[in-house]
Amino acid sequence: MMEHMVRVLLADDHGLVRAGIRALLQDLGNVEVVGEAADGRSAIEMVGQLRPEVVLMDISMKGLNGIEATSQMQKHHPGVRVVILSMHTTEEHVAQALRAGAKGYIVKDGATEELGTAIDTVMRGERYVSPGVSRTVVDRLLQDASAEPNPLSLLTPRQKEILQLIAEGRSTKEIAHVLGLSIKTVETHRAQLMQRLSIRDVPGLVRYALRAGLITND
Repeated sequence: MMEHMVRVLLADDHGLVRAGIRALLQDLGNVEVVGEAADGRSAIEMVGQLRPEVVLMDISMKGLNGIEATSQMQKHHPGVRVVILSMHTTEEHVAQALRAGAKGYIVKDGATEELGTAIDTVMRGERYVSPGVSRTVVDRLLQDASAEPNPLSLLTPRQKEILQLIAEGRSTKEIAHVLGLSIKTVETHRAQLMQRLSIRDVPGLVRYALRAGLITND
């Protein structure tokens, strides 16, 4: 066991899930939960404020999903270790998480037994992936990262944010408010987004966002 208390931030849009995870972590004895975030954007802000060593991150969060939040955290706070905690077990979700910089991936069904092991593992500088995700699959996904580009690789981080918000049904005015941009700037980004993806309408953007894993059918 590690000698110091590991500072952990929880990021999940369900309060009951966060409460359950917090209770499990408190039982470990060597973990201190320093904060909770209900969406990816708040999680990024809290990492800057609270300086956690580990972030336990859900994928499916409104506003800014866990994959994009992880990518931005690795850019601005490269020292933080992100462990994805998700119901998704598809190769594409795991691949996106690892390519975004996540150091661990836990399938929620096995989280009770795995939380402590995952935190200890990433704190040692190693990668942890649930036994339910084949190690061979993980190795292949990382090796093929350049050969099989993410469908979102065409987009800038800002375009990904706007695509997710559009797909969630947010209006241009709402998107402008959330991102702190002018309505005209959002409209420009949306036009560039459609042009880059060769998509002409909002339903097409929603379908693309679903296929790319930015949003789910939940």
